[in-house]
Amino acid sequence: MIEQSRLWLDLHLQNQFWRVGLILGVALVLALLARIILVPFMNRLSRRTASNLDDRVLAQLWPAVFRTILLQGVHIATVDLVRDTSIDNIVSGITATLMVLIWGRFAVNVGAIIFRKLSDNAERFAWIQPQTLPLIQFIYKVFTFGLMSYLIMAAWHIDLTSWLASAGVAGIALGFAAKDTLANFISGIFILADAPYRVGQYIIIDGTTRGVVTEIGMRSTRLLTRDNVEITVPNAVIGNAKIVNESSGPSPRMRVRVDVGVAYGSDVDQIKELLLGCAREVDYTSSDQEPSVRFKAMGASSLDFQVLVWVKHPAFRGRVIDELNTRIYKALAAAGVEIPFPQQDVHVKSWPTTGSPNEGAPQTEK
Repeated sequence: MIEQSRLWLDLHLQNQFWRVGLILGVALVLALLARIILVPFMNRLSRRTASNLDDRVLAQLWPAVFRTILLQGVHIATVDLVRDTSIDNIVSGITATLMVLIWGRFAVNVGAIIFRKLSDNAERFAWIQPQTLPLIQFIYKVFTFGLMSYLIMAAWHIDLTSWLASAGVAGIALGFAAKDTLANFISGIFILADAPYRVGQYIIIDGTTRGVVTEIGMRSTRLLTRDNVEITVPNAVIGNAKIVNESSGPSPRMRVRVDVGVAYGSDVDQIKELLLGCAREVDYTSSDQEPSVRFKAMGASSLDFQVLVWVKHPAFRGRVIDELNTRIYKALAAAGVEIPFPQQDVHVKSWPTTGSPNEGAPQTEK
């Protein structure tokens, strides 16, 4: 019985159409087994994790695996059916192209899922933010499509030397034509990698432009000033500028300094107590750290003090300075402390002698 079954199988396998049908059937069965057995098993494992990232990746993986198994079955069956080298090369090229497209789509979708998950945890990953997510995805897609193009041309045995040379010439021409745009783009990448600031932080650019970062784009960074004015700064300018980040410390608090000058002869201890009393009464200051007063220097015309207070958030800096200056001025005036101001004394060594206005002037002949 076994010998008859073997003879029957050998007889039918000699028929190409039977072999093609068997190959396609085996490929379909393997694909269905992967879908029925392997997929539920992997799903049970993924449910044990707290994150849904693996579930979303698996949802993209199984269609790619199913199509790959069927595609390989069709490829083997076609090669067995058609015994022509030229046609086999065409079929192999088509199969490789479809494989690249299947797994390239999988890579793009999975990359989008992973990058979006990372942007949702922006506090842990400083190099990717919700506002910079399109930039990261764009760079990833360009890289993926470039790799897919290379693999497809390699599958069709296309000489890449001429293509790479043409791409190099086109890249040089494009670089000269869009050098400013490329400079901003590259600076944007460095800003993301170095992370001197993030969205929502207060920064000062070159000591002149101050505001909260609202967006870090491919070409520029946008700031919103305290005057509710939006400023767009090219990334290339920021890359060569001095950036002061007022919000990058371990807490949003920042220290504010106010300089005060009083006249010589004032009681130093009295001035310190008076300034400390003014600083303790200011709103929007941190209650965790006490304000302090420093006797900085004996200036040219005044005793120079400095009041230091901790502000709860950089957004309150202007209000704190305004209230602190107001309280200090009123307190000094009430205490009778003189606030000196710049002045000059003119000393006249001698007065001109009395006489006619023309006396001593050179005489001219008429």
